[in-house]
Amino acid sequence: MDGMSSPLAIPSSLPPSSAPDPTQSAVGRSPRRPTADALTLGDEAEEDGGEPGGSKRRRARTQGNGEIPLVKDAVGESVAESFESFLKTFTLDVALAPTPASDGGAPDVADGELVYIEQIHTMREYELTTLYVDYGHLLQRDDVLADAIQKQYYRFLPYLRRALHNLVAEFEPEYLKVNPTAAATDSTNLQSREFNIAFYHLPLVSGIRDLRTDKIGTLMSISGTVTRTSEVRPELLFGSFICEICNGHVHDIEQQFKYTEPALCPNPTCGNRTAWQLQIDNSKFTDWQKVRIQENPSEIPTGSMPRSLDVILRSELVERAKAGDKCVFTGTFIVVPDVSQLGLPGGNKAEIQREANKGGGGATGGVGGNGVTGLKTLGVRDLQYKTAFLACMVHDADGRGGTNIRGEEETGEESGQAFIESLTEQEFDELKTMIDSDHIYSRLVESIAPTVYGHEIVKKGLLLQLMGGVHKQTPEGMHLRGDINICIVGDPSTSKSQFLKYVCSFLPRAVYTSGKASSAAGLTAAVVKDEETGDFTIEAGALMLADNGICAIDEFDKMDVSDQVAIHEAMEQQTISIAKAGIHATLNARTSILAAANPIGGRYDRKKSLRANVQMSAPIMSRFDLFFVVLDECDERVDRNIAKHIVNVHRFQDEAIN
Repeated sequence: MDGMSSPLAIPSSLPPSSAPDPTQSAVGRSPRRPTADALTLGDEAEEDGGEPGGSKRRRARTQGNGEIPLVKDAVGESVAESFESFLKTFTLDVALAPTPASDGGAPDVADGELVYIEQIHTMREYELTTLYVDYGHLLQRDDVLADAIQKQYYRFLPYLRRALHNLVAEFEPEYLKVNPTAAATDSTNLQSREFNIAFYHLPLVSGIRDLRTDKIGTLMSISGTVTRTSEVRPELLFGSFICEICNGHVHDIEQQFKYTEPALCPNPTCGNRTAWQLQIDNSKFTDWQKVRIQENPSEIPTGSMPRSLDVILRSELVERAKAGDKCVFTGTFIVVPDVSQLGLPGGNKAEIQREANKGGGGATGGVGGNGVTGLKTLGVRDLQYKTAFLACMVHDADGRGGTNIRGEEETGEESGQAFIESLTEQEFDELKTMIDSDHIYSRLVESIAPTVYGHEIVKKGLLLQLMGGVHKQTPEGMHLRGDINICIVGDPSTSKSQFLKYVCSFLPRAVYTSGKASSAAGLTAAVVKDEETGDFTIEAGALMLADNGICAIDEFDKMDVSDQVAIHEAMEQQTISIAKAGIHATLNARTSILAAANPIGGRYDRKKSLRANVQMSAPIMSRFDLFFVVLDECDERVDRNIAKHIVNVHRFQDEAIN
């Protein structure tokens, strides 16, 4: 961004390569943005620079007679051109012989479907504003462009957007404005649409720990588990202001991570710098949501705490990620000033106080207080910065969305057909041969936890739990759960925990917890205070994160009775109700519970009943559908087989199982 945002120097001092011809730049820019009145003269400066320094240019251009040419980012312009030609000519036909790019794409176009032009027509049809670009297509067609976009994504983003804007203007010109019918009657209130570009399928997906300052501004993908989502709020993109002294209008002031007002009134006779009023109806807003993600459990190094990161989602990406999803976010790593720390008690109170005394009450004065001012004079040392991730694309980590076994949204044939279409040919053939083969049930049972010897009955129960039952709803609206809850009770060292770990290892939404280390709030949901706004929000617990999945609880007998009570409602009604700190909510926890417990005294006593052996209350026992009692028999033949199986697994690994 350096070359673009630096204040303009005299043209002679510029290097000859970047000093544009004044007549050419004036002619080249004028057809793209006709100036309606004197107040919009500075818009080109805003578009290129996006910095408050653009207002000084505006003053120079309105008052001085000499035309000062705008500095052009020549690389950015060429990136925009090549990206536009890529979108125009890309087809999926790869059977053709490779031809040099200079030969023009005319023969290719006739053969295949123009992927991205079709997508622009679809955007118009469904009123979408985001174009989804497969990064693999970009690498395949033009690897220099792909490399430039990946290394300097934040710098080239405005140019990529402009390329998309030109394409929409060419193929769907009426879709550029929000209200094209009002053009004849009211040309001032005509709002243009903001178009976004989302890249996906980047070859490399990083973890949260790999984010360092050299990654700032590059295009990258990170993966993580969503732990908390904020509500959707509006964000001001371009502000439209009225000068309170001369009532002049200033349009399209770009906002940079904070509320940005025009630096100076464009009216030559009015020198207003501070008294501005925001015009809400002419300003451009977009949806905004903040999502907190945490490292995936498999990526955390030994002995480390899981790291978390804030991800910012905009426009059509909001509400794509829910708590508990494992998602891949594509976007760029950014640094923003941590303004939230300044106003907090015990924050940088001393510095703000210093500024207030120095500037004669500048930080606190003004009508109603102007929020936190004086950030510039605080200096870089005193002001803390925090990192965030600005995402342009969100999708599930496993590629396919988790199939909804409850069938609430889509029912019957459609969901089955959609699942079949998402499979590759090899997967489909494999599935077909499995269906046609004999003894499919017993083979499925054998493939569950194959390294564990024996325990056929337990494996059958686990298979049924993984498949899930059918959820029913009675005519009067009562829900009958289809999920099966299983409890495995048994002697020590009978591989109870292995079953739990195995189920959690491959199921997408499975959560593993241990009884003694889990509290009631950690299992259900906790009400926490948001750092920035100070409002109370709900943070999902283990049962909520395992919605549509399995929650495995080890050492179930060692849980405190007060914590066991929290699971009662989730096991039968499959909801979690909360009434704390002014929040009344009923949350879904449609999860199957797989628990492992040791009997009283360590070993199972055959002379007593199951009820006497297990330290559980009657209501919680009634909520488990299947109890498996696993005993450690003293039998020489069985012990020899187990020992042989264990040794074979260590020696031959996969061959031992088959």
